[in-house]
Amino acid sequence: MLSTLELGIDLGTANILVYSKNKGIALNEPSVVAIDTETKKVLAVGTEAKAMIGKTPGKIVAIRPLKDGVIADFDITTELLQHIMRKASKTLGFAIRKPNVVVCAPSGSTSVDRRAIQDAVRNAGAKKVHLIEEPVAAAIGAGLPVDEPVANVIVDIGGGTTEVAIISFGGVVACHSIRIGGDRLDEDIINYVRKVFNILIGERTAEHIKMEIGYALVDHEVKSMNVRGRDLVTGLPKTITLKSTEIQQAMKESLSHILEAIRATLEECPAELSGDIVDRGVILTGGGALLNGMEEWVSKKIDVPVHLAPNPLESVALGTGKALKYIDKLHSIAK
Repeated sequence: MLSTLELGIDLGTANILVYSKNKGIALNEPSVVAIDTETKKVLAVGTEAKAMIGKTPGKIVAIRPLKDGVIADFDITTELLQHIMRKASKTLGFAIRKPNVVVCAPSGSTSVDRRAIQDAVRNAGAKKVHLIEEPVAAAIGAGLPVDEPVANVIVDIGGGTTEVAIISFGGVVACHSIRIGGDRLDEDIINYVRKVFNILIGERTAEHIKMEIGYALVDHEVKSMNVRGRDLVTGLPKTITLKSTEIQQAMKESLSHILEAIRATLEECPAELSGDIVDRGVILTGGGALLNGMEEWVSKKIDVPVHLAPNPLESVALGTGKALKYIDKLHSIAK
């Protein structure tokens, strides 16, 4: 069966999600591609490729073609999207032929970045490509009434970027985008372990540490975790014990930058909308919103109620999908 349909794609630094109105989230795969450096052939995509990070022979590299929310390698991103479309076809149970696609772009992206996103999606087989700003998509996905003249504050902490926006009447009133997200927090942990313990750990280990014992800057019951890595002095494997308070300190600077972006956005809020923010609060979404204590910490620092979106990891993809209903309005929202 051949069918032309409409898809919403969250082209994230860490994960790519595909939404179809019939199936909901049809696909959720890591934005990772494994390629053979000699033949330039794509060997694996998504979950299979992510499992290869740091574990492959010299001629095979697992790379992320999306960096800080924008396309870093155009050709590989196109191939990644083609594979993702094929996988989505299998999940949906029919061939996807020239779909209309709504894809999100970071609010801080340039016109060149946006054109690259459109071209990559079109080259992957899309008929029409509509762009929507990431914070608007996240707000729609979180169930906020973005088309009403009330302040909707969204903080989308993704893998490569953090987007903070005040949305009212279908458009962005004030917005700040910084290139700090979950990946930066992982880097902070890697650097801390290397500096303090002389131990080298990989990206996947750092991510696991963050999820298990990573905390925002709040008081908590101290947790510890055994971590294996390579001793940089002897070159041999070694096990160390890390405490949650140490990881908290390692991530402190990056978390402070995220808080600064939230404050800067709230400072730009028109007076008429400020009252709405006090009543309605701030919505956290994106993978970074799941960091232990994040809600409590942000709320304490800005003296405004803070809520977690119902599906933080899927909000942007759900938003792109729901935006398909009023596709004609998207151009005005994206601009």
